Amino acid sequence: MKKIVSFILISTLLLCFRVSVYAKSPDEITAPSGVLMEAETGKILYEKNSHEIRACASITKVMTMILVMEALDDGKLHMDDMLSASAHAASMGGSDIWLKEGEVMSAHDLIKATMVASANDAAVVLAEEICGSEDAFVEKMNEKAQTLGMKDTVFKNCNGLDEDGHLTSAYDVALMSRELIKHKEIFSFTSIWLDYLRGGKTQIVNTNKLLKSYKGITGLKTGTTSQAGSCITATAERDGLSLIGVVLGSASGKDRFTDVSALLDYGFANYGKYTPVFDEELPTVQVRNGMQTELKVTANISGNFVIQKGNSKNITHKVNIQSEVNAPVNKGDKIGTVVFYEGKEVMKEYPVVAEHLVEEMNFSAVFAVLFQYLVQV
Repeated sequence: MKKIVSFILISTLLLCFRVSVYAKSPDEITAPSGVLMEAETGKILYEKNSHEIRACASITKVMTMILVMEALDDGKLHMDDMLSASAHAASMGGSDIWLKEGEVMSAHDLIKATMVASANDAAVVLAEEICGSEDAFVEKMNEKAQTLGMKDTVFKNCNGLDEDGHLTSAYDVALMSRELIKHKEIFSFTSIWLDYLRGGKTQIVNTNKLLKSYKGITGLKTGTTSQAGSCITATAERDGLSLIGVVLGSASGKDRFTDVSALLDYGFANYGKYTPVFDEELPTVQVRNGMQTELKVTANISGNFVIQKGNSKNITHKVNIQSEVNAPVNKGDKIGTVVFYEGKEVMKEYPVVAEHLVEEMNFSAVFAVLFQYLVQV
């Protein structure tokens, strides 16, 4: 009996120790640069030199796939389109599927080759199909980077081969990873461990080894070159919480997987989604010089935000509404805000808006109302 009790106590202590290890900040990651982001809100949960300018190797293909997915959405590209490899595409080195000039492959299989086998030649074929040339495609990549707020990034090619000036940051990689996974179809490729091309003649194996070992992993992309070191952007989901972990410049492939796993473990151990509760009746607002003297307002309190586990009791909110407004007021005009806080930190702000139109008082409007009244009498 004593042995059983001792075993239970030791097991409990070991479990507590394991939880405490995962609960602490992952400052021990060996990579020089990393970031952990919650995918739905974009909230940063951890960062280490996240804006340090670095090469990112084949993680570049995340941006390539954003443009490919957009082309599919717009009907400019179709999964069953058969694309021919140019001499330029066939000349790519590094990771590839050994495309020969003139070889034809479906867009679907080229996407699979790009995301599973990190095929540089396949990425170029897709780029050339969408924009006519890799150079034109790279221009679109940089334009998209700017619209996403990727201030640390300049792309020089579509596949991530080392090239002077081809640079980004862990933070920017997280931004573009977040954009790519909005296209849910990409997960049907990033979750593949082993598959085949050319009717079964060419076997491809995913470069993301976490697919075989990490609970909840959904993607996303690895990269390795002499300039970049070993890199990864990893996406995972548990209990409705979706995380993006990025590690750049690791010394080895093993180190990058260990480091990004530590980032994801930290996120899942310490954070969760919180659905705001708001059942407060909002006051009416007085209207000056309007055809009505009062304005009803509303706030759409929806969605979620991310908080530290156990902190729901620290969630508060504050209603900020103008007591008076001047006419005219259009339906949907912002009249105030409802702000949710975790302690003193602002978590999310919701607009309070006018429920209806209030026209400005003028002679013609007053006359119209008076005429309507007299008609009814």
